[in-house]
Amino acid sequence: MQKKQKVIIICGPTASGKTGLSIELAKRIDGEIISCDSMQIYKDMTIGTAKPTPEEMQGIPHHLIDFVPPDKRYSVAEFKKDALKAIATVLEHGKVPIVVGGTGLYVNALTQNIEYPEIEIDTNYRSKLEARAEKEGLDALWEEANKIDEKAMQTISKNDKKRIMRVLEIYHQTGKTKTQLEEESKLVPPPYEYITFAITMDREKLYDRINKRVDIMIDQGLIQEVKQLLKKYKEFPTAMQGLGYKEVVPYLNGNITKEEMIENLKMETRRYAKRQLTWFRKDKNIIWLDGLAKVDENIQCILEEYSGKEASKKEN
Repeated sequence: MQKKQKVIIICGPTASGKTGLSIELAKRIDGEIISCDSMQIYKDMTIGTAKPTPEEMQGIPHHLIDFVPPDKRYSVAEFKKDALKAIATVLEHGKVPIVVGGTGLYVNALTQNIEYPEIEIDTNYRSKLEARAEKEGLDALWEEANKIDEKAMQTISKNDKKRIMRVLEIYHQTGKTKTQLEEESKLVPPPYEYITFAITMDREKLYDRINKRVDIMIDQGLIQEVKQLLKKYKEFPTAMQGLGYKEVVPYLNGNITKEEMIENLKMETRRYAKRQLTWFRKDKNIIWLDGLAKVDENIQCILEEYSGKEASKKEN
């Protein structure tokens, strides 16, 4: 039986240092980076998604960044397909694939080999859900989805309209729950050996980094970026629901002050980081890295696991 090729994954909460660590690692081991971030996929959305700049990339090739128009839908199934294609390409070049990002759904799609059914959208049913959300509120739809698929709803916020509707639509179209379909798909093992790392750090230190990052984004022109997006695109099926963008719109509409907008953005980003950590901590196969440690120390840990030295130590 042929041994599976290895793929490194570096995940963790926003502002934890994934970009810097992954680029330094790629330089050391001749790697290429495959983004695992559900917002960095979008074109014209640079500041609010914290995309690495060309200077930050330091010549390291990056895949799955900046290639989807904000007015297009992009599913987890599409990510998995594109990511597997990118991994194969990197390996064909004789390089090491390094998957980097904080989107837990994307990470799980790869490591657990989850197959997401290609469900044709029932526009009539979606319109009914939209009307109900408007009339009854998202809470009512969340409660209905929770009765259908309690396990799936444990990680879905009551404000996450897109994912709430997805759970209801899957059940409506297939007669099976999202969880049931995912469990069935996991019976097929993944094509690669994924070695997954996640960065963590003291919560107060992380929150301080998040607050500073938001201030930097504002200074870099986040408000202007959102203005330009609203001017250029008529529809945002998913993109403008993203963190860093939906918080700016009320300010542009004159509903809140700039100070309130900035504080909301910091608060929502801190909450998002907390949810990310909760998500990744459920994965018992993740190897945790200290975000406050020296980069060299974390790279050494990654290389030991990648080369199997740690495994041989444990066997002895």
